[in-house]
Amino acid sequence: MNKKAQYYIEKLDLKKHPEGGYFKEIYRSNEHFIVPDYSFKKKERNYSTSIYFLLEGKDKSCFHKLNSDEIWHFYDGSDIRIIIIDSSGNLSETLLGKENGEFQFTIKKNSWFAAELVNKDSFALIGCTVSPGFDFEDFILGKREELINLFPQHEQIIKKFTRIN
Repeated sequence: MNKKAQYYIEKLDLKKHPEGGYFKEIYRSNEHFIVPDYSFKKKERNYSTSIYFLLEGKDKSCFHKLNSDEIWHFYDGSDIRIIIIDSSGNLSETLLGKENGEFQFTIKKNSWFAAELVNKDSFALIGCTVSPGFDFEDFILGKREELINLFPQHEQIIKKFTRIN
């Protein structure tokens, strides 16, 4: 494991994330509101939440989607390639990082997205801010066959960023 990645994992007390990588929630607003969107399983949400998120080496963030917008903030390490399939099936990519990418990027709600490091010998530490606030009840980890059925034109990238069902 990359020494600096190990340092951040220990210093920030990061744990394994179901989508891949490591994370720790660092902020959850005290204020709540009722979400008027029927796609949320629970109607009450915190205004905002944020986490530290770290990818290391060949780790990847598998395809998943949220019912909220998510802003990724770059802190340290290698650039990250973010792959997005929007609700219309359009595929796009962006780079987040200090070398060739943006320092902040917003992933729109209900988009399937995944990520990997550009430099597989490195790591990346980012922050993720979600509003309305994140709740695991609304986190959907992509299933390979279901995503291929929805987006057959993107089969190869879906296979790369999903686990076998």
